[in-house]
Amino acid sequence: MQAAEFLKNKGYRIVEKNYRSEYGEIDLIVRQGNLLVFVEVKVRSSEKYGFPEEAVTIKKQARILATAQHYLLTIADFNGDWRIDVLALVRTKDEETKFRHFENAFS
Repeated sequence: MQAAEFLKNKGYRIVEKNYRSEYGEIDLIVRQGNLLVFVEVKVRSSEKYGFPEEAVTIKKQARILATAQHYLLTIADFNGDWRIDVLALVRTKDEETKFRHFENAFS
């Protein structure tokens, strides 16, 4: 998964991939030091019809937030800081991938 590799190269440690709960799914859960980060990944083959990050609608944000809160409740020893990021990838025709990382995208 290109998104996971991108984050690893930025110093993040992968905790979970494709975490599912009754509320929804979170693509990646990573750590940056003591900070827990929930990452929504959006991929597009072009920006012809808009940017990938625009697909994270208010409804989608609510599902991600509910899923993140569910995850936090299942970890008894976690009492630190956390945030939600959006990682947008655009794969061009020449197989190049452009990344845009939005830290603390919403709360």
